[in-house]
Amino acid sequence: MDAHKNKPGTDKTKSLQPDTENSEQQQLSTNQGLLINDNQNSLKAGERGPTLMEDFIFREKILHFDHERIPERVVHARGAGAHGYFELYESLKHYTKAKFLTDTSKKTPVFVRFSTVAGSRGSSDLARDVRGFAIKFYTEEGNYDLVGNNMPVFFIQDAIKFPDLIHAAKAEPDNEIPQAATAHDTFWDFISLMPESMHMIMWAMSDRAIPRSFSRMEGFGVHTFRFINENDVSTFVKFHWKPLLGVHSVAWDEAQKISGKDPDFHRRDLWDAIEEGLFPEWELGVQLVPEDKEFDFNFDLLDPTKLIPEELIPVKIIGKLTLNKNPENFFAETEQIAFHPGHLVPGIDFTNDPLLQGRLFSYTDTQLSRLGSANFHEIPINRPLAPVHNNQRDGHMRQTINAGKTSYQPNSIRSGCPFQTKIEDGGFSSYAEPLNATKIRERSKSFFDHFSQATLFFNSQSVHEKRHLINALKFELGKVELAEIRLRMLGLLSLISAELATEVAEGLGMTVPDKPMYPINESVPADAAIEDYQPSITSSTIKKSKALSMEFTVKNTIKARKIALIINNGMDGAVFNSIKTRLVAENALVKTVAPNLGFVQSLSNDKIKVDFSFLTTSSVLFDAVFVFDIENNSALLNNDLIQFVKEAYMHCKPLALPVHLLDHEEMAAVKVYAETEMGIILIKDGDANEVLEEFIKAVSAHRFWEREANF
Repeated sequence: MDAHKNKPGTDKTKSLQPDTENSEQQQLSTNQGLLINDNQNSLKAGERGPTLMEDFIFREKILHFDHERIPERVVHARGAGAHGYFELYESLKHYTKAKFLTDTSKKTPVFVRFSTVAGSRGSSDLARDVRGFAIKFYTEEGNYDLVGNNMPVFFIQDAIKFPDLIHAAKAEPDNEIPQAATAHDTFWDFISLMPESMHMIMWAMSDRAIPRSFSRMEGFGVHTFRFINENDVSTFVKFHWKPLLGVHSVAWDEAQKISGKDPDFHRRDLWDAIEEGLFPEWELGVQLVPEDKEFDFNFDLLDPTKLIPEELIPVKIIGKLTLNKNPENFFAETEQIAFHPGHLVPGIDFTNDPLLQGRLFSYTDTQLSRLGSANFHEIPINRPLAPVHNNQRDGHMRQTINAGKTSYQPNSIRSGCPFQTKIEDGGFSSYAEPLNATKIRERSKSFFDHFSQATLFFNSQSVHEKRHLINALKFELGKVELAEIRLRMLGLLSLISAELATEVAEGLGMTVPDKPMYPINESVPADAAIEDYQPSITSSTIKKSKALSMEFTVKNTIKARKIALIINNGMDGAVFNSIKTRLVAENALVKTVAPNLGFVQSLSNDKIKVDFSFLTTSSVLFDAVFVFDIENNSALLNNDLIQFVKEAYMHCKPLALPVHLLDHEEMAAVKVYAETEMGIILIKDGDANEVLEEFIKAVSAHRFWEREANF
C-alpha cells in the first residue's frame, strides 16, 4: 500500500501517548449515555446461537456506522463489474431445493462486482487489500446474492467489531492519511489487540492481497451457510470460486508502480478482456458438511476466521460462471447494484455465524442510506426476473404504480390477494433450527483458537510466497510509528511461527519478546490462561495445504495475458506477423511498443501500427515482453528499452530477447543469469519463430519468482 510518511520531527521509537480527547476517567457508553459492559460481543441466544434483534447496543453502533458516508459505499467503494451467466454442471438436488442449483438445463443471468475494501472510489486498483467478490443471481425464484471476498476468512468473529475494524483501517481521521493503505498506526494498533485477526493477517499480507487481475483471483463465501433439500434436511456449505486462468499475483514493487502508471489497471483488464471476447470464467465449488458432522473438526464451523482445509473436505465443482458483457453505464449498474447476504432463495439459509448475523441487518440499512430509498430494489440493475407482488407502497422514488384499494393483508376486498405460498409450492421457510439457550453477551470458547490456521497458512506457502509475506509485514509495520504496537505484533507473530517473527523483527531492527505481550481483549476473561486462549498449534493433523499456496495453481494458458512486442523500423515484418498471429491464436492480448507512436516500417516496407510508445506505457502493465531483433537498429537500443527490459526482469516476467541485447552494459545483471534461468528466452539466430513455443510455455508459467534471489 502507499507509504505512510512520518510527520516531520517524529521519532518511531516514541512512547505511546493518549489522544487529547482521552482521559482515564472516560467510560464507554451508548449515544444515550448508557455505560456499556461488553463492546466485544453481540447479544445472542446462547453462545453459538443467532444474534437477537433486541440488541439495541449493536443496532445503534452499526446504524451509525452504516450512515457515516453518503453516497459512496463505506467499504468496497472502489469497484468494477460485469454481466454474465451461471451454468450448472451437476444437480445438487440431494442437498438443496434451489432451482438454479438443481436444474442443469438452466442458464442463470448474473451481475458480478469486484472491489477493494478500504479505499475510496478514487483510490488505486493495486492497493494491498482484500477484494470483494459479489454475485447477484437473477433466478426464477428471486434474486440470490452471494456476497464474498477473495479470501476465505475475515479479521473478526462478531459483527459488533466491524465498525472498529474499518475505522482502524481507513485513513487516520486527524489528517485523512494514508488512502487505501493499512500501513499506519491505527490499523496495527487495533490488530495487535485482536488476536482473532491473525489468520486473516496472513492472507492480507500474502500475495493474495495484490492479485494480477480479477479473473485470476479466487472467490469465497467466507461464512458457513446451509443448504436445505426438499425433505427439510440441512447440510452445511462453504462456497468457492476457482478461476480457470489460475490464481496469480503481481510483485509489490510492481503494484506500487502500476498505481502510478494506471490506477485503473484491474478495471481496464476486466473491460478489455470482455471486449476482446476473452471472457473471464470461474468454476463454482462447494464444501459440504452433513448436519451431524458439525462438531467433527478442531475448529468451529460458525467461526468466520476459520476455513475448512480441502484435505478434510474436498471442494466439489458444480458449475461455471462466465462474464461476457460489460455494463452500458457504470453508475446505473456497477455503482447502483445493491447486494445483501439476506437475499435468498428456497434451499439456501443462514447459520448462526455472529459476523454473518450482523451483516443481515447492516446491508439493508446501508442500501437505504446509500441509495436513498426503500425502493432500491426497483432500480433496473436490482430488479429480479421473478414477478414481485406485495403490499409495500410509496416511498421516495417509487417506480411501480399499484392499482386498487388494498395495501394490506389479509384483506377481503381483493379476495386476499396477494396470497402466501405454501412451502411445497416454493414459498420460503427458514430452517427450523432448535434453540434452547440463555440470552448472553459472550464468545463461544470454540472460537478461541486464533493461531492454528494462521500457522497452517504460513507453513503452506512456497519459499517466495513466505518471502513476500514477511516483506509485506516489514513494510507495513515499518510504517508504524509507535514501538509498542510493533512489539505487540511481534509477540503475536511468534505464536504463529518463530521463523516469521524473527525475520520480521530483523527488518524492524527489533527483537522478538521472550514472552508475547498478550493483548488486552475484553472478550476473554482476565484470568484466562494463555493455554486456554491459544490452543496448541499441533492439535491439527494437517501441517500444510496445497490449496493455500498459489504455487500449485493453473499454469497452462496464456489466455488474456498481456504481451508487449517491442518493434522498430527495419524489422522482419514476416517474422513479426507470424509471431503475433500465433500469440493471438492462443488468446493472448498483444500490443506493440516502439520509440514513437504511429507506424514502423518493416524490411519489406510494410507498415506496422504502434499501440504504445515507451512514454505512454510501461513494462509493469504487461505480463511478458518479446523484443524483436534490433542488431542493426541503434535507435531502439536506448535507455527506454533497457529500462523496460530490466524492470520486467526484476519483476520476474518471461522475456524473449535477441542475444546481442545482453551485451549492453546496463544488461549485465540479466546476462549473468540468462543462460541458466527459465523464463529468459534468447533469440540467437535472428529467427524469433524458433523460440516461440518456449516463450509461450514461459508465459503460461506466469512468473519466475526464483529470480528474486539474485537481486
